[in-house]
Amino acid sequence: MNLTLLVVVALLVINLLLLVWLLKRPVSSPDQALALLPQELQSHADAQQVRHAQTERGLREVREELQRSASGTRQELTQSLGQAIGLFQQTVLGQQGDATRTQNEQLDSFRVQLAAMQQALADALRDSSHQAGLQASAQREAQALALARFTEAQEASLKRLSDAMGEQLRALSESNDRRLGEVRTTVETRLQALQADNEKKLEQMRQTVDEKLHATLEARLGESFKQVADRLEQVHKGLGEMQGLAQGVGDLKRVLTNVKSRGVFGEVQLAGLLEQVFTIEQYAVNVATVPGSNERVEFAIKLPGRSDSGEPVWLPMDAKFPREDYERLLDAQDRADRVDAEAAGKALEQRIRIEAKTIATKYLAPPHTTDFAILFLPTEGLYAELLRRPGLTEALQREHRVVLAGPTTLLATLNSLQMGFRTLALEKRSTEVWQVLGAVKTEFAKFGDVLAKTRKKLDEASRVMDDADRRARVMSKALRDVVALPDKQAQALLPGHESALDEGDLDALI
Repeated sequence: MNLTLLVVVALLVINLLLLVWLLKRPVSSPDQALALLPQELQSHADAQQVRHAQTERGLREVREELQRSASGTRQELTQSLGQAIGLFQQTVLGQQGDATRTQNEQLDSFRVQLAAMQQALADALRDSSHQAGLQASAQREAQALALARFTEAQEASLKRLSDAMGEQLRALSESNDRRLGEVRTTVETRLQALQADNEKKLEQMRQTVDEKLHATLEARLGESFKQVADRLEQVHKGLGEMQGLAQGVGDLKRVLTNVKSRGVFGEVQLAGLLEQVFTIEQYAVNVATVPGSNERVEFAIKLPGRSDSGEPVWLPMDAKFPREDYERLLDAQDRADRVDAEAAGKALEQRIRIEAKTIATKYLAPPHTTDFAILFLPTEGLYAELLRRPGLTEALQREHRVVLAGPTTLLATLNSLQMGFRTLALEKRSTEVWQVLGAVKTEFAKFGDVLAKTRKKLDEASRVMDDADRRARVMSKALRDVVALPDKQAQALLPGHESALDEGDLDALI
């Protein structure tokens, strides 16, 4: 029993020594304390558990030892009393009382010692817990101080990094703004130059087309008017010549002795007028105007046909000079013989009707010919006499589709036909001009499509620049509070960003 008490006391002393050593151990630096704090707390907790377990085990052993000791003592006393009851009853009873008192005293003394030991152990544990709490509080304060210092250092480092990033981003934003402005200026300049060039080219094309059209029309019209003026001058000359010829009619009467001669005179005069107005390709002599017929008209003018084969449409022209009837009429008029004049006039009218019917029957065959023919009268007097006959020209045109023409009227008619040919040629040329203009318009429409595509591409480039500008402004606004770094430091952190922006981004934007 004394050995057990000694073991318990020894354990308590060891625990006290460990607590004193822990309390008196020097504290390391805050960083080392922070680093060793978890290990020390764990070791302290393990030591507390070990001490608590040892204390519990010691108390349990003490209780067991006391119980065994009490049980053994009672058994020994009972045996002693049983063996010596007979002989030494009084002595044994006295010794038993002494032993009982001694045992009770020992038990009381042990109880007092045990209570004192428990009180001392509780005090020691309380002191140890207090010291551990103080030490933990000190360690926590040191840890908090170290953590605060670390936090301040970290915040300072983060602030420096944020300032550097802000400066760098601000410099990058300014560089982007500057380069975007340069790109926008370049694109706008190129766009304006392209628009000016396109407008200049369009104006040049318009001026060229206008000049060519104006020059062509002026040349054509000038040439046509010149030809008309020349023809009119020739007509005037012809009229003068006809007046001279009228003065020599008397001489011609002596020369012209028969109808055939007078017919030859009319044919010669008609041929002269045709040669004067038309080229050799525009009329023909002795033409069979009716297909399958052997009848040939003296002269026929070639009019442009409307068939695809290119065959011409003929305008028949025949010269007639009824000299006998006309001379009898003139003689009756000179003698003022009204009866003979009327008879001669009716005979002349009947002769002209017969000639007109013959021309219509032999030479008219639409659509190979025109629906009318021209009956040429070689003298203006004969033509005027027939015009004075009421209803004659209308009847000839209505019944036989024959038109009377004197030298002057035929020349005017031929000139009008010539002008018609000129007009037709101009229409053909104008058709070619309109075709050329249509081709130019088609190409101009294609050029307009190209311009529209160019404008669309430029609008897309402008929208891309606007998006980039807007993103740059958003980035600048987001990085407004970030401190920018110096240029050298920014280039060291972001190598190659200048060249990348110059080559890649600029080419992509353009």
